[in-house]
Amino acid sequence: MNKHNKKLDSKSPLPLHYQLQEIIRFEALNGDLADKNGKMPTEIELMARFEVSRITVRQALSKLVDQGLLHRERGKGTFLKTNHAEHWTGQLLGFSETITASGFTPGGKTLKYGVAKTLADEIKSKLMVQTAWELKRLRYADDLPIAIEHSYFPEAIGMRLEQQELGSVLTYAYMEKELGVTLRNGTQNISAKNAGKQEAKMLGIVEGTALLSITRIIYAADQTPVEYLEAVYRPDYFQYTVQLQR
Repeated sequence: MNKHNKKLDSKSPLPLHYQLQEIIRFEALNGDLADKNGKMPTEIELMARFEVSRITVRQALSKLVDQGLLHRERGKGTFLKTNHAEHWTGQLLGFSETITASGFTPGGKTLKYGVAKTLADEIKSKLMVQTAWELKRLRYADDLPIAIEHSYFPEAIGMRLEQQELGSVLTYAYMEKELGVTLRNGTQNISAKNAGKQEAKMLGIVEGTALLSITRIIYAADQTPVEYLEAVYRPDYFQYTVQLQR
């Protein structure tokens, strides 16, 4: 247990409760913190290990409860949710960024790439193009297939992406750092669908299993559309949290 032995850095500009939150997330998802029943260490145990106040521990745990990684049972303690579900709360992150933040190792298998021979009218309209470069990938978390993503990009972007290792390229980071494309915002629609025969085979699930179905359009700083995404995700690994205020 606690084989990673990560420590808090008092000289870091990051608040202690945030550092603690990320250490707990990492160790919990890697099986190094919770016991065989999923029960987490007590607040006192965490205070002793990390030499911090109860307030710091409670802030870290509360955030992870809000994000859905942990849940509390009155009179029993705090437990790790067994599905390891990730909650996307409005940040514009790619798959690999999201999976890495969740404590998993991301991976990908390229299923299809190149200039699309035919393009649906909706994609033409959303990307404001007549032709596009497409990339379809099976996405992994710790070698487990959990998503199928089918992206379309303007050809100028796609042809540059084609020069990279498509199974592992961090698409958004590459676009920003290497292509000079500043990503600003996106619009995402979330619905549900049942896994078809091919989807079920690729994801290792039973045909007809419910999946999260996502369509997303990403815009650059000048509001030029730079990606149209159609994807399905296993809901035992992805959930979405929407923050509401009144």
